[in-house]
Amino acid sequence: MGVRTRIAAIAALALTGSLLVAGQADAGHSHSSLKPVATGLNGPRGVSTYGNKVIYSVTDGSVYVTDGQRTLKLGTVPGTGGFPPAIDTNKWGTTYALTGAGGEPGQPPLPGSTTLYRMRYGKAPVKIADIGAYQKKDPDPYDLEENPTDSNPFGVAALSDGTVLVSDAAGNDLLRVWPNGHIKTVAKLKPRVVKVPTGLPATDPDGHPLPPAGTPVPAEAVATSVTVGSDGYWYVGELRGFPATPGTSQIWRIKPGSVGAVCNPDKPYKGNCQRYADGYTSIVDLAGGPRGTLAVVELDKASWLKFELNGPTKGGLFLQYSGRSHRAGYKRELVKDQLTLPGGAGFNRAGQLFVSAPVFGPGAVYRVKY
Repeated sequence: MGVRTRIAAIAALALTGSLLVAGQADAGHSHSSLKPVATGLNGPRGVSTYGNKVIYSVTDGSVYVTDGQRTLKLGTVPGTGGFPPAIDTNKWGTTYALTGAGGEPGQPPLPGSTTLYRMRYGKAPVKIADIGAYQKKDPDPYDLEENPTDSNPFGVAALSDGTVLVSDAAGNDLLRVWPNGHIKTVAKLKPRVVKVPTGLPATDPDGHPLPPAGTPVPAEAVATSVTVGSDGYWYVGELRGFPATPGTSQIWRIKPGSVGAVCNPDKPYKGNCQRYADGYTSIVDLAGGPRGTLAVVELDKASWLKFELNGPTKGGLFLQYSGRSHRAGYKRELVKDQLTLPGGAGFNRAGQLFVSAPVFGPGAVYRVKY
């Protein structure tokens, strides 16, 4: 079963109510804390900022903007299939919403899915590009699931020149979209050989036998997230495909303007796409912060597969500091064990950090004090 199928299965469980999502934990003894900004939300995910405002998305495809006192609805995009869109807002205040695969695996895509939209208050969302259609002509040469033209756009970052970056979790690549809908492939992410973790059942949900723990197997990158760092470089985060081995999700640093780069875990420090950080688990979002920092969001610190098999444990939110030679340095976990299934994060220009959780079920957007 592919990652797209598994994510869809998780969403189905959540929407039918058979998945019980734990509430937010008490603050405990921590040097960081959560302050609610928007509450009573159904499946909050995308988070972006503009000035003193926070923009966020929810399960039905609606996008809202709030200053903590007053909330306005920007609009609703179609084709979400019960999973909230990714969003980002550019320096002029224009918000972009990105829909994923949507619908049931193996069935025709929902109208409006795999699509990038532009949103402005008081106006209907405008379709910019059909990412799924582009991927039909841009197959993944490193595909492991016998579906090289599959598409599940998952992460979005608006650039200062009016173009938009899109990370495709099924296509395992980073795309750049122009305002007229033109698309170029920035980089493709190659699979990585990982060891099967302990604790997996003998068979997968389809009844196929699973290899024993410790067996080396190739696993797709699953490019879920993209952001722009304070250095101007483009950063892409990985979920990591089956068997979702903890500690094998990487963050790649890509030279701005690149076309046709390859992110190669066997040669991680060559070319225009180089490994920036390693050792993460099930990354679902990145946010560029001040002074070279990145916020890194982990859906579940035990891995998305462990979550699917056993239910949620705790999500992760990390502040990744830059190190020497354009590589990651020290990382710090924020609000440790206080988040369940976080969906997205974003910094404002003042350096304040915001996070959404949980991505399934009743949730909120919080300011993270650290």
